[in-house]
Amino acid sequence: QVQLVESGGGLVQPGGSLRLSCAASGFTFSSYAMRWYRQAPGKERELVAAIPSTGAGGRTNYADSVKGRFTISRDNAKNTVYLQMNSLKPEDTAVYYCNARSAMGRYDYWGQGTQVTVSS
Repeated sequence: QVQLVESGGGLVQPGGSLRLSCAASGFTFSSYAMRWYRQAPGKERELVAAIPSTGAGGRTNYADSVKGRFTISRDNAKNTVYLQMNSLKPEDTAVYYCNARSAMGRYDYWGQGTQVTVSS
């Protein structure tokens, strides 16, 4: 059974930091590209950060709005992908979702999301 379980969300003040985690199970984690998306109220879901599968080559990618503030990383030994979020802004408030995608997009899995609220 495939599972993606996000954690680490919460309420933080502007300028603060959070680290999101996404624990994966039920598939070969290292073979999947991993992504973080977010969706704010009334807005479409947007890609925040992506990291390729191990051995696939390529680089991490970020939305322009988070470059220099967010960092995506993965630990294949723990089957976990992380999103370190620094210098948070109110506009970063959203539900953050973890996504796993196989080569050629044949398999595509989603987590249930974790709420991040940036407010004073």
